[in-house]
Amino acid sequence: MNTTPLWRRVVAEGIGTGLLVTVVVGSGIAAARLSPDDAGLQLLENAFATALGLAVLILMLGPVSGAHFNPVVSGVDWWIGRRAGTGLTGRDLGAYVPAQLVGAVLGAVLANLMYGGAAVSWSTTDRSSGALWLGEVVATAGLIMVVFALAASGRATLAPAAVGAYVGSAYWFTSSTSFANPAVTIGRAFSDTFAGIAPASLSGFVVAQILGAAVGLGLLTLLYPKAGRAADEVVTRRIDIPASDGVFK
Repeated sequence: MNTTPLWRRVVAEGIGTGLLVTVVVGSGIAAARLSPDDAGLQLLENAFATALGLAVLILMLGPVSGAHFNPVVSGVDWWIGRRAGTGLTGRDLGAYVPAQLVGAVLGAVLANLMYGGAAVSWSTTDRSSGALWLGEVVATAGLIMVVFALAASGRATLAPAAVGAYVGSAYWFTSSTSFANPAVTIGRAFSDTFAGIAPASLSGFVVAQILGAAVGLGLLTLLYPKAGRAADEVVTRRIDIPASDGVFK
């Protein structure tokens, strides 16, 4: 059971999710400006920056909060750990998710401002189709499997590289370019750029992500029936962070 104060973990989740969206949106803006006539190269640049940025954020903030940065990851962590007394509590989940959502929005605002745009510019990129929703189901189910299989098999130390690699590759093998994260999806609606998604498309993506999380949970239960015992290791093992006086608070 993690004893790092909840407020500290919540701050880490907000910062981490925000910076993840800044990486996604900022690299998307840069890619569109650097390679304006080559959509494939834009996607490559965006995916490469996102994969590396996510790995670094997990390494930096994982010891504090577990580096979920994703409401569906937090939700599954609570669900599988509740019987074993591991992972997030209901109170933790109720604090993590709002922090992730607020962080995501602020991350998009930061990216917009860094590139000289308006703080908020609603995306006009429509992403509404059955094929894209199916891509989100696949992307999210795969992410849940990667994250929780590593924890269940005692290989959580590989999460920064493995999760970053999965997200980077899923940009290419899924039709939706693998948002796989409700908070990041909502944040991306606040930027009318290469990485954006129109507000009208949000509901379809979020529903697909929740369905994908359920599929991933089902596969996890089938293949790793004792995964709940390792819920404290998701995404990376959280540790107690001492106060400046050396006393854990």
